[in-house]
Amino acid sequence: MQILRAGQATEVDYDGFKVERASLQSFLDSTSKVTRPEFDRWSNPAQLAFLINAYNAWTVELVLTGYPGIKSIKDLGSFIQSPWKKRFIPLLGETRSLDDIEHGLIRGSGRYNDPRIHFAVNCASIGCPALRAEAYVTERLNAQLEDATQMFLSDRTRNRVESDTLKVSSIFKWYRPDFEKAWRGANTLGQFLALYGGPLGLNSDSASHLSAGKLGIEFLDYDWRLNVISSSTRGGKP
Repeated sequence: MQILRAGQATEVDYDGFKVERASLQSFLDSTSKVTRPEFDRWSNPAQLAFLINAYNAWTVELVLTGYPGIKSIKDLGSFIQSPWKKRFIPLLGETRSLDDIEHGLIRGSGRYNDPRIHFAVNCASIGCPALRAEAYVTERLNAQLEDATQMFLSDRTRNRVESDTLKVSSIFKWYRPDFEKAWRGANTLGQFLALYGGPLGLNSDSASHLSAGKLGIEFLDYDWRLNVISSSTRGGKP
């Protein structure tokens, strides 16, 4: 994996994953062996770290089913089914889709209610938050989620101020309700973003205006191209 812009983004070495497919499969098998009763006995941080890691690893596995013949993870879907709705993941006693993990087990369970998960789960696209170069772990989950959030928001290719308007990733449009559930007291998207005025490059006045709804928010187009490591990043190697 290639880390870009001091950790704000990553490019994934899918060729390397293909070579090490057995190691990836071993990890995937380990996630499938966890039973639902066992999972339910874990603490919430342990559950959430497990689900984030499972989502990211199974996303890589899905990409490998079509790589290198795809330019976007969307190429793995069809007119009637998105790739995120494919049921191919044996997890917690059921065959699940990536959507099941993200929207059912994580967002829909009511157990976690942490909007920062949107900067931890990775959809294999350039527009996505970085794929972390380490697993999420129970003991450091809060710090890891906070780091992932700040890294994403500090990336000016995806979140920036232009002409007195804050232009942010479409993630905030698609999942807006998740950022308006009073997490750290934020009841509006502007209030959530104002919590991260520093990473967004806002001064205190701009952050106050944002929190008060006096700074416009627009959503940038999402880049769905595959987050594959480029030949230029490899130093020109094929």
